[in-house]
Amino acid sequence: MSIARRLLSALLLCVTAGQAMAQAGPAADARAAMISLELAGAALEEAKSARDRVDALTQTVKAYESGLSTLREGLRRASLREATIQSAFDAESDRLAQLLGVLQTIEKAPEPSLLFHPDGPIGTARSGMILSEVAPALQQQAETLRQGLEELATIRTLQEGALDTLQNGLKGAQTARTELSQAIAARTELPRRFVQDKAAMQTLLASSDTLASFASGLLSDPISTASAGTLDDFASAKGRLDLPVLGRILRRYDEADAAGVKRPGWVIATRPLALVSAPWPATIRYLGPLLDYGNVAILEPGDGYLLVLAGLGQLYGEVGEVVAQGSAIGLMSGSALPITSVSPAENSTDQAFLIDLVQGAGAEASETLYIELRENQSPVNPSDWFTAGKE
Repeated sequence: MSIARRLLSALLLCVTAGQAMAQAGPAADARAAMISLELAGAALEEAKSARDRVDALTQTVKAYESGLSTLREGLRRASLREATIQSAFDAESDRLAQLLGVLQTIEKAPEPSLLFHPDGPIGTARSGMILSEVAPALQQQAETLRQGLEELATIRTLQEGALDTLQNGLKGAQTARTELSQAIAARTELPRRFVQDKAAMQTLLASSDTLASFASGLLSDPISTASAGTLDDFASAKGRLDLPVLGRILRRYDEADAAGVKRPGWVIATRPLALVSAPWPATIRYLGPLLDYGNVAILEPGDGYLLVLAGLGQLYGEVGEVVAQGSAIGLMSGSALPITSVSPAENSTDQAFLIDLVQGAGAEASETLYIELRENQSPVNPSDWFTAGKE
């Protein structure tokens, strides 16, 4: 199977597993994610010889991130399901013990004694009628108990089997990110457009006290007013853009944070080292630190539009480069989670610790990406442009 097909299969499996969360069981979701991570690992090997290695590695990182996210969610739901089943067993332990006792007594009792009643034929008939009504209920309870025990055993087996997949997935994602950074550093074939020179950029940085003033200066640059003129019509993408990073919306447009500060954009909670990519073909207008936003990437996806991505840890590319949709722009800050080796002989407490560790234990919101989209020097609501976060 080609690298493109492997990557496509991995991403589709992640999407399918995510969409099936509400329908399928957590075990099925986690298994689908495990398969996608295995495919991502195979794609990483093939990316070493791919003609467009940057593109192949970018898709591999995305496949790893999607697979790990889905597997974490599947394991989380499996752990919750396990706790629910165990709590139900604990709460009804006495009744279940009585049920098992009755079933065992009925099973061991000789058939002639079951047909005999001290009150004679009438008592025997009555007891038979009662037993005919009680037996199906007992059978149903026994079947429910059997299914619960089987599901519990399946979940525990899955959790043990998922440990190696999680470890390999985390290692593979780290390797893919490192190789992607190296491949982008060695890339020289991207088309470029004339943009503001370095001296003018430094002057603009020194004179700008807000993001709005800096963005206005970029758009008013006479050298690059037509820099995005030959790109695809960005206005046609309204309402169809994917988020540039895998995460969840933490704060929406003009929504105040804990300090009461409002910003005309979205704050996206992401995991450490998450890949940030271009949601549309664009010219890179700025890369670097800006005011109090940290590392910032400003893309020009169309004439009169600027997309601001702030809070990155590592930036890819150079000012003036024209990047394709889905191209890597950078990585979020943070460091990779430590990987703990757990052998099958170790106890379940250690295994549960590793599962909690790779789930993030709060790390999901440890990094935040700020997204601001500007049209003709004015910010617009991202809800009108991105598919995520629709009311």
